[in-house]
Amino acid sequence: MKTAVWIAVPAIALLTLASTSVSARAMLAPQEKSVGEKTKDGAEKVKDAVVKGVTVAAEKTKDGLSKTGEVMTDEWITGRIHARFVDEDLLKGSNISVDTSKHVVTLTGTVTGAAGRSKATTVARGTEGVRSVVNRLTIGPKI
Repeated sequence: MKTAVWIAVPAIALLTLASTSVSARAMLAPQEKSVGEKTKDGAEKVKDAVVKGVTVAAEKTKDGLSKTGEVMTDEWITGRIHARFVDEDLLKGSNISVDTSKHVVTLTGTVTGAAGRSKATTVARGTEGVRSVVNRLTIGPKI
C-alpha cells in the first residue's frame, strides 16, 4: 500500500501542476494580446505625435523666412520697418520708435498728423513677418 501511495502522490502532483500550467497559460494569453495591442496603440500615438510635431515645425520655419529666404527675426522686422518709413512723405518730421517682440510691432513716439499716424500703422502692418501692430503714436511736433 505504501508503494502505491508513493507512486500515486507524485502522479497526482504532476497532473495538478500540468493543469495549473495550462490554465495559467490560458489566463496569460489574453494579456499577451492586450500587451501587443497596447504596444501597437502606443506606436500609433507616437507616430501621430511625430507627424504633428514635424508639421508644426515646418509651418514655423515657413513663417520665419521672408520671400527672399532671409530669417525674419524681430530685429529684422524692426530694421525693415525703419527702412520703409524713410521713403514715406507723411512720416517726414516724425520721431517713431519701433519695438518688435514675437512678430508684434509696437510703434511709439510722435508724428506730425493723423495721416502720418495712420500711414505708420499701414506700413508696419504691410511689412513681411508682422503679425500685429500696436500703435501708441501721438500727434505733435518732433521731440
